[in-house]
Amino acid sequence: MAYTNDDDDAQTGHQGALRRAFGPLAGRAGMIFGAVAAGTLLFSTFAQVEPGNVGIRVNNIAGGVSTHPLGVGWYFAPPGTKIYEYPVFTRTYTWTGSPTEQSPIDESFGFQDKNGLSLKADVAVSYHVDPGKAPILFQRYRTDMDQIISGPLRNSIRNAIVERASQLGVEQIYGDHKAELVQTAQAAVQRFFGPVGLEVEQIYWAGNIQVPQQVLEQINAKIANEQAALAAQANVATAAANADARIAKAKGDAEAIQVEAQAIRTNPEIVKLRAVEKWDGKLPTYAGGGPLPFIDVK
Repeated sequence: MAYTNDDDDAQTGHQGALRRAFGPLAGRAGMIFGAVAAGTLLFSTFAQVEPGNVGIRVNNIAGGVSTHPLGVGWYFAPPGTKIYEYPVFTRTYTWTGSPTEQSPIDESFGFQDKNGLSLKADVAVSYHVDPGKAPILFQRYRTDMDQIISGPLRNSIRNAIVERASQLGVEQIYGDHKAELVQTAQAAVQRFFGPVGLEVEQIYWAGNIQVPQQVLEQINAKIANEQAALAAQANVATAAANADARIAKAKGDAEAIQVEAQAIRTNPEIVKLRAVEKWDGKLPTYAGGGPLPFIDVK
């Protein structure tokens, strides 16, 4: 089928009608798109410091770190500028072997006693950042808080525990030095991080120290024997105390009898006095030919 000039004129007229109908819409759409793009670009040049945090402004182009910490709010952050946030409220992290807690991998701490026996434990830390020293903390590590916790802080705690544990036997670590071990590590970590603004509030065991089963059974058996020995000593002490009490009582009774006998020998009237004290006041129904009680018949 052949097209005529009349058909070309009709098609041209149709396209013109479309341009006249949709031209204004296309222009408005372009304006809206431009406004959205401009708004997105403008919004991206701002960053927020959320409540509970302090901000540190870093110029990634010039490599400068602002020495003035940023409080809560919105701040201008053009391309090349980034604002890092550090917590000023207490946060807690636990390095544990459980895959259902903070990490799916085993993050528990491994260390050895003075005899080289391998031990493991879950360890937790509570901390916050000193707002005034936040820029110092960033200048030291140049990273965010999560990376500091998983890197420098973890390493420092582990090294402190390893150092002190290597001076103790397994019975001490599992027993009377358990608290002292983690407190010593805490003091060392606090001394290290305090000057740069990371305030370590507390380090503590997040569970029992894991000891090889055979060693644990030996420790429990020894503890049981020691408790039994203490109980036996207590029983001996109690028996001795009871025996001493009986001896003292018998000695006292003997001395009392001796004193009373001496008194009777020197004063026979005491016998009558004792009889009178015990008499119920009733006379016998018949005397049997003998003298009545307490009546001296001469």
